[in-house]
Amino acid sequence: MTEIFDAITTWYMAHINYGTIFILMSIESSFIPFPSEIIIPPAAFKAAQGDLNIYGVIASGTAGALFGALFNYYFALILGRKIIHKLSRTRLANLMMIDEKSVDKAEGYFVKHGKTSTLIGRLVPAIRQLISLPAGLSRMKLKDFILFTVIGSGIWNIILAVLGYFLYSQKELLHKNYQILSIVMVILGISFIVFLVFKYFKSRSLNNYESGSM
Repeated sequence: MTEIFDAITTWYMAHINYGTIFILMSIESSFIPFPSEIIIPPAAFKAAQGDLNIYGVIASGTAGALFGALFNYYFALILGRKIIHKLSRTRLANLMMIDEKSVDKAEGYFVKHGKTSTLIGRLVPAIRQLISLPAGLSRMKLKDFILFTVIGSGIWNIILAVLGYFLYSQKELLHKNYQILSIVMVILGISFIVFLVFKYFKSRSLNNYESGSM
């Protein structure tokens, strides 16, 4: 796998253009873990040298990210939901207190917070590729999914493009800034998850209290 990854990287460095940016960002945004930090920054550096346009780099990268995200979205929508509902009917799932009703509840909860989840998720490393799956499973409105995926991906690509445009020739400084950025985004993602969990249990406690007082 490492050899394939290195071969793709070497090929990309010799063939950076808007088409290759789109293709590799599509891959990065789907199931295959291909980090965007080795796609956008070198392309932005090419833009700094006058070989590409920085706006074209961001646009092609964001379009590729959306294409890969839509693949995951439809995969989950068409196949994933059927599989999950089928598994929820198994005895093992029932022993784990999982049934179709609980799956439907989870879907409904994501629908309620899906817009923000999709936006924040696109900014968090390791979650970026996965956030499209629950969106598809919960049948999130396509126009909302596209809008917030584009916004989240666009913000992420702009950040990477700025780093690459000004710092790509200084690899150590670029790597250091990317590490800091990744840590900040992970903290942001964790904080958002904690907030959703807190909000969920708070609303659940309130509903139980209201039910008990009737």
